[in-house]
Amino acid sequence: MEQNRILTIQDISCVGQCSLTVALPILSSMGIETAILPTAILSTHTGGFQGFTFHDLTDDMPAIMQHWQKENIRFRAFYTGYVGSAKQLQYISDIMDNLATPGRLIVIDPVMGDKGKLYVGFDMPFAKQMAKFCAKADVILPNLTEAAFMLDEEYIEANHTEEYIVRMLKKAATLGCKKVLLTGVSFEDGKLGVATYDTETQKIGYYFRERIDGMFHGTGDVFASAFTGAMVRGLSLEEAAKVAVDFTVEAIRQTIDDKDHWYGVKFEKAIPYLVERLK
Repeated sequence: MEQNRILTIQDISCVGQCSLTVALPILSSMGIETAILPTAILSTHTGGFQGFTFHDLTDDMPAIMQHWQKENIRFRAFYTGYVGSAKQLQYISDIMDNLATPGRLIVIDPVMGDKGKLYVGFDMPFAKQMAKFCAKADVILPNLTEAAFMLDEEYIEANHTEEYIVRMLKKAATLGCKKVLLTGVSFEDGKLGVATYDTETQKIGYYFRERIDGMFHGTGDVFASAFTGAMVRGLSLEEAAKVAVDFTVEAIRQTIDDKDHWYGVKFEKAIPYLVERLK
């Protein structure tokens, strides 16, 4: 049962347009058969909602893998987002080792912090475990906060120097991954984008768009999902980064005038743009 299938592993926030409720529709719209492995189920995401419910699914993972093994289910690609514990990282590593087809693609988004701080529930020991987990990846997608914690580097929020970004890219590659994409990079006011590094070609690239002020929950998941889908479809690291940046900007544009829509971005309205872009 070997298909061109991707497994995305992250939480389900039932309301809030992030994690699996973003990854599944975006990847599917890109023509990719998408399977899911939830790490937890939350009633809403944690950014601004109060009193949300949380159900940990760690202990279900081994049985799920065993069932897939019995059914001879395999995956060509893996994409991880929010992972809640070091124990989950080990279970996910086992799934990747046992259920991958030859030539598999692994994309790891080491979700654990932003704006210089770790999210609630994460600590430095977890950041070190995530750094080790990144060795399995073909591509990692940290923001600058996540990179700083994994690499014991200083976090700089804005007005980055190229020297700083290049150091972060090359140091991130020493974790063992083949390609690195850093998000949240800015060399000048009004511009925000990404930096890419391919260890095989030693090429470093940048792509920037206009900075749109405001807090937009879930844009990291929108970006990572579109990027991963583009890579699965055969685009290069730099091409996939451009598609993902442009799609994320379009999703924000579809949302920015709706002040009541504070909990996410209307990525659904941007999907036609994504589909047309991939033609």
